[in-house]
Amino acid sequence: MLRRKRVLHGLAAIVSLALAVGDVRAHGNEHGEAKATIGNAKVTISYNRPALKGRDLTKMIQPGDLWRLGADIPTTIESDADLDFGGTRVPQGKHILLARYVEPGKWTLVVSSKDRFHYEPSARIAEEPMEFENGKDPTDALTIQLSNKGGRGVIEIAWGTLRLVGAFVPAK
Repeated sequence: MLRRKRVLHGLAAIVSLALAVGDVRAHGNEHGEAKATIGNAKVTISYNRPALKGRDLTKMIQPGDLWRLGADIPTTIESDADLDFGGTRVPQGKHILLARYVEPGKWTLVVSSKDRFHYEPSARIAEEPMEFENGKDPTDALTIQLSNKGGRGVIEIAWGTLRLVGAFVPAK
């Protein structure tokens, strides 16, 4: 009986560990992270990097849809200081980053308190237009870069031939 309990406890531990790891690596997507210091703010974007694997991105998202900018888990932006996205103050801490496909050629960057699956308009903290272009060389795995360009935080998103650029500044 004691041996049976040990086996059951061991199996429970393995299942718990598998579930915890499974949430992060459910489909084997590589983790990505982008970091930069913008003004006095240390900013980090964390995401999982899905691969297109021959899929057509334009058939995966429709106008009006929110895109979670990653796979398996919400993409987050974390800062140790308040940020300003298009005139809207985003408090320091960890928030969810989404992109809204408004219409062909028009996208917005959304900072939210809730992920795409639980999103509601009241969850939107900030939303601002992003620059859009079609890249010449396709990128199979989603890539997000964060850089400091002239005191502005610049977020560059590349997947397939899609290229999106959003920006923010440290809040004053």
